[in-house]
Amino acid sequence: MKANAVTLLALFEKKMRLEVPLFQRQYVWSREEQWEPLWEDIERKFTEYLNGRKDAPVHFLGAMVLDQKQTPSTHVEKRQVIDGQQRLTTLQIFLAALRDFCREQKCEDLASELESFTLNKGILANPEVDKFKVWPTQLDRAQFCDVVGSLSRAAVETKHPLTRRKYARKDDPRPRMVEAYLFFSDSIRDFFLGTDQEKPLAADQPLAVRIDDAFQALKNALQVVSIDLEKEDDAQVIFETLNARGEPLLPADLLRNHIFLRAARQGEPQEDLYEKYWRGFDDDFWREEVRQGRLVRPRSDLFIQHFLSSRQFVDIPIKHLFVEYKFWIERARPFENVTKELATLARQRDHFRRIVAPEPGDVVFELATFLERFDIRTAYPLMLFLLDSNLSEGEWKTISVVLESYLLRRAVLGWTTKAYNRVFLSLTKSLKEVGPSGKNLEAALVALSGESSGWPTDTEFSETWLTVNAYEQLNNARLGHILRRISNEHLTKLSECITIDSPLTIEHLMPQKWVEHWPLPGGNKGLSPKELFDADSDDEGGVASRRRNAILQTLGNLTIVTQGLNSSVSNSAWAVKKPELLKVSLLPINQQLHQYGTWDEDAIERRGKALFEEALKIWPRPAPQSA
Repeated sequence: MKANAVTLLALFEKKMRLEVPLFQRQYVWSREEQWEPLWEDIERKFTEYLNGRKDAPVHFLGAMVLDQKQTPSTHVEKRQVIDGQQRLTTLQIFLAALRDFCREQKCEDLASELESFTLNKGILANPEVDKFKVWPTQLDRAQFCDVVGSLSRAAVETKHPLTRRKYARKDDPRPRMVEAYLFFSDSIRDFFLGTDQEKPLAADQPLAVRIDDAFQALKNALQVVSIDLEKEDDAQVIFETLNARGEPLLPADLLRNHIFLRAARQGEPQEDLYEKYWRGFDDDFWREEVRQGRLVRPRSDLFIQHFLSSRQFVDIPIKHLFVEYKFWIERARPFENVTKELATLARQRDHFRRIVAPEPGDVVFELATFLERFDIRTAYPLMLFLLDSNLSEGEWKTISVVLESYLLRRAVLGWTTKAYNRVFLSLTKSLKEVGPSGKNLEAALVALSGESSGWPTDTEFSETWLTVNAYEQLNNARLGHILRRISNEHLTKLSECITIDSPLTIEHLMPQKWVEHWPLPGGNKGLSPKELFDADSDDEGGVASRRRNAILQTLGNLTIVTQGLNSSVSNSAWAVKKPELLKVSLLPINQQLHQYGTWDEDAIERRGKALFEEALKIWPRPAPQSA
C-alpha cells in the first residue's frame, strides 16, 4: 500500500467518488465526542491564519484507507473506503456548511470554489449519484444528499424542520448528519460573525478577507493521510490491523525519546541528565489519568500542554503535544542546550505539582484550591509563569486576592468562561512584558470589559448576590467555598483553631419544603407546588409563595453544616433549627444566627446584605475609572 499526506482540499479535488461499503456501520459520530474536537482543530488553524501565523505546523486530521476499484472509462473514478468513513463523511458535511455560509454572505467566488470540493462537475454518467464525492451506506444516503446537495442552510432546515411529539418537553432530534451540518454551520457563523458576548476574530478585516484566510488554512494547514491499497493487499486484514488496540505511547514518552536523542547528538551526559531532571516524570503521579473538561488524560499531558501555552501564549491542542513541542524547539530554539531545557522542564514540573496537588502552608495553596473548586484550569499557564518569577509572599497574597475576586465575582454573576483561555494567555504575555506583580495583574484585569472577560463592579456584584438563585448557579463546592471564606473572616489570632474532619454540606435555613412548618408573613399557610400551579397570577398567597420560593435559594438563606446536622434539622421550624445550630455548630457563620429571632423573607434579605458586606472585604475590586 502507498501512503501520502495530502491537504484536506486535495483529497476531494479530483473528480471521483469515495464509496462506503454496505457492510460498514451507519454514521455514528456525535457532537461531544467527535464534532466539537474536529471543529476545535479546524478553528485553531483558522485562528492561526487570521493572526498571520502561517508557519505553524501542519495539523493532521487522521488517516483514510482507500481501495481502488475498476471503473468504466465513462464513469467517475471510484474508490472503496476501507477505513475512515466517519471522518470522510464529516469533513464533507463541514465543507458543505462552509460553502453554504459563504453563499449566504455573498462570497460567491469562495462558495463556488468550495462547491468543487463537495460535488463533482462536468459530464457524469449517473449525475444523481456521481455528483457526490462521498457515497455513504444505503441507510445514510438520503440525509447525506439533503445536507450536501441542498446548497443552503435554509433548504436543509426546510427538508428537516423541528418537530415535537405530543406531551414531549423537547424537540425530536433530527437525523444525525443534519445535526452535524447545523453544528458546523452555527460554529462557522459564530467564528466569522461573532456572538452577543464576543466580537469575531480580526473584526477590523472585511469578512471576505477573513474567509479567504480560513480557506488558505484549508488548502495548506489541514492534512490527512491517504493510504491507497495495491492489488496484493488484503483490505480486511488491513482494516482489522488498523482497528486493533495497542498500548499507546504517552506524549511524555515521545518527548523523553526526542530530548535524550538530541542530548546524545550534542554529547551531553544522558544518564546524568535522566537522574537529575527526568526521573521525576516516571513517577506514577504523572501517569495518573485525570479529567480536564470532557477529556481524561495522564497528568503529564496536562503539564506539557500548560507549559507550552505559558511559553508561547497560544492555546495548545492536547492531542498534538509532541508535534507542538518539537516544532517549538526547532523553530524558537528557546534553550541553549538540552541541560537547560531539562532543568526548566523539571522546575516547571515541580511548580505544576504545587498547583494541582497543593500543600497547606504553600503560598499558592489558597489560590490553587480555589481554582480546583471552581474548575478553572485555564489559569494554569499564568500560574506556571508566576511561579517561575520568584515572587515574594506579599506579591502572592495580592495576586491571590485579585485573581480570586475576578473569577469568583464572574462565577456568582454566571458570566461565561468561554474566553478564559484567551484571557489568561493574554495576561501571561502582558505580565511578561510589564513585569509580574499583583499591581500589574490588577491593572490588566480592570482594563477588561463586558461579560466575556470583564471584572464585575461592586454594583453588578451586589445586584446578583442578593437575588441570584445561588443554589442552582453555583455547585456545592463553590457555595461551600464562599460560605467557608466568609465564616473564616470572623476568626482572629485569639480564636480557637477549629479542624473539621467531616465534609460540610449546604443547608437552607428556610427549607425548600417549607409549607408545613413555615407560615407566610401574617400567619397564612403557603401554597404547595400543585396549588401554586393552579393559582391565579395575582393570588395573594401565590405571590407570597413565589417570592419565598425565590428568596430561599439566595445566599442570605444558605449556610454550611455537617451532613449529620443537616439531616437532623433539615425541614424543622426555626424554633427548633436555630437552637440546634447554635448548640452544635462552632462555625462563626452559624453562631451569628443568634441575632435573628424569626426567620422570614426580611431576615433572609438582611443576612444577605450582611454577608455581602463581608464578601466585599474578601473579594474587593478597584473602583471603575471615571470617563
